[in-house]
Amino acid sequence: MAKKSMLQRELKRKNLVKHYLEKRKEILKQLKNVTSLEEIFLLNEKLQKLPKNSSPIRLRNRCWKTGKPRGYSRFFGLCRNAVRELAHDCFLPGVTKASW
Repeated sequence: MAKKSMLQRELKRKNLVKHYLEKRKEILKQLKNVTSLEEIFLLNEKLQKLPKNSSPIRLRNRCWKTGKPRGYSRFFGLCRNAVRELAHDCFLPGVTKASW
């Protein structure tokens, strides 16, 4: 299980990303249509004034069961340990243990 503080930090980041999503999209949209160098600098400055954690790139995929960030499988949304555990208990449909 991941530390509670790490999970809370991720939750805070998710909320910030959601809150600033429209503002960030608008600035990036304006940035694509700009022709002068001064306007580019002004828009970049606006973008940099937004909180760091409001950028979607700072989000980390985490297992919904354990909260672990490593060994994450996107298909299931689980870490490798949880996938293995649930596959052995037959809770993941279509997943079988390999044997040869």
